[in-house]
Amino acid sequence: MSRLKALVLSGLMLCLSGCSLGGPPFPYDSWYLGLFAPNYMEVWIETADAVDVKDRVFRRAMSGIAAINTPKELKGNPRGWPQEPGAGAGKHVLGADLPRLLYVRWQSLAEPQTYEAYIVISEATRKVMLVGEKAYCRADGKWITDYRKMLSVGLAPGGVARVWLMGPCLPALDVARVQGTVVKIGPDGGQSGGQYALPLKPESKAYIERYGIPYGSW
Repeated sequence: MSRLKALVLSGLMLCLSGCSLGGPPFPYDSWYLGLFAPNYMEVWIETADAVDVKDRVFRRAMSGIAAINTPKELKGNPRGWPQEPGAGAGKHVLGADLPRLLYVRWQSLAEPQTYEAYIVISEATRKVMLVGEKAYCRADGKWITDYRKMLSVGLAPGGVARVWLMGPCLPALDVARVQGTVVKIGPDGGQSGGQYALPLKPESKAYIERYGIPYGSW
């Protein structure tokens, strides 16, 4: 049995147990939504909305600058995704049940282009979010029962969105990849006259001018 299937089975058993006991929808206060971009490929998030399993909409659960590294002297590598992505810049989605759908609209400042993507969070992923695992936290040197309660969304040029599920002390699981579409009216719903939110940082601009954008690597 694969690791993911085992986690899904454990999550189902926990869910059934919790339902029969009238317990909370999940064993933690809230889940986290974070977003990041590959090195130098800067992103401005117009909105990241969440819909939970009760069909409640949490608009602008996150907005603003996506997490990114821009190493000096062009020593960073934006190609592909990191083996262990970080949580990304984000917020806890307070008051939400488990997520069913994410909607992200973002400005890919590297191109520049505006994209949107609808990301379905599968039932299997939600079940994994209920599974507690023993984990060693290096930050404080303690063993804890940890949960994968963090959704990290990577946003890349060309409109690619990739999603990982992770815990503070648990490794990430790759759970979704979505191809977004171009927002034809442009940035800010067409209200900015085609102007993008921010200029590129000098390091990002220099990298793209020298090496271009590695489309197809994400």
